[in-house]
Amino acid sequence: MAAAARDLRGIVTVLNTPFAEDGRVDLAALERHAAHAVEAGVVGFLIPGFAAEVLSLSADERRDMVGAVVAVAKGRAAVVGGASAPTQDERCRNAEALARLGCDIVLASLAFASEAQYQGEIRELAGASGRDLMIQDWDASGPGAPVPAVAAAFAAVPAFRYLKVETADAGTKYTALKAATSGKLHVSGGWAAMQLIEALDRKVDAFIPTGLHRAYVTIFNRHTSGDRAGALRLFHRRLPALAFSNQNLEHSIHFYKRLLWRQGIYPTPRLREPKQAFDAYHQRIADELIEGALAIEAELARAR
Repeated sequence: MAAAARDLRGIVTVLNTPFAEDGRVDLAALERHAAHAVEAGVVGFLIPGFAAEVLSLSADERRDMVGAVVAVAKGRAAVVGGASAPTQDERCRNAEALARLGCDIVLASLAFASEAQYQGEIRELAGASGRDLMIQDWDASGPGAPVPAVAAAFAAVPAFRYLKVETADAGTKYTALKAATSGKLHVSGGWAAMQLIEALDRKVDAFIPTGLHRAYVTIFNRHTSGDRAGALRLFHRRLPALAFSNQNLEHSIHFYKRLLWRQGIYPTPRLREPKQAFDAYHQRIADELIEGALAIEAELARAR
């Protein structure tokens, strides 16, 4: 049974977009993936996120993908709808549409310019969606939104319940955010997957990775049940694949789509508009790491 939306604790998976050979979005493959992830124990989905190649998707494709995942989740997992867009008007329109589609939570990535701008945009998104909000704090090389500004917005806008931290030195920010909000702000991590154990030590509420659902769920559950050593052992087995896939976002998408293709869930490993090479050397190393990853997933499935 998935956690209720406000108590979202565990693994929330970001779903890659499956493309057929002709370049169309394969909704049946997306549904297979969502069902597979629910069976593995995830508590939620983020759709569409950056890992879904969202900027290459049309409005109709985004709508159809979200609708497909909402139908699969059926109360078993929360659905976080991604409203991120270049402008605030677009974010608000997306947020309204996601609420109509049945998303439990709406996510938007906001750049911080001032406390008034940040809080104002969060308030606008809350009004447009009528849903609880998850704000994505994305700043790969910097500190992101200042902790006092986040805490002030959390206090001022009741719908702002969740923050997805993806900044430099995410670990200390997790701790500072929890302290500044008396532990009440739901804090999750995403891109900093190689710091997963540190994040769990720092009491993050959720982690939002891509793929390998059973391994991530098991690491999270072992740690939160008090078996930190067991979580660490499994995490160390996952580290080589994490180090390879986390070289950049597109590399990660290539890796996890190739994994899903090897699992028979996606029809192809293709990206719609790749910008960087994923050549024969990358593919060979990815396939070697995928063999190990699939062995771990099978082992955990047998142990259930």
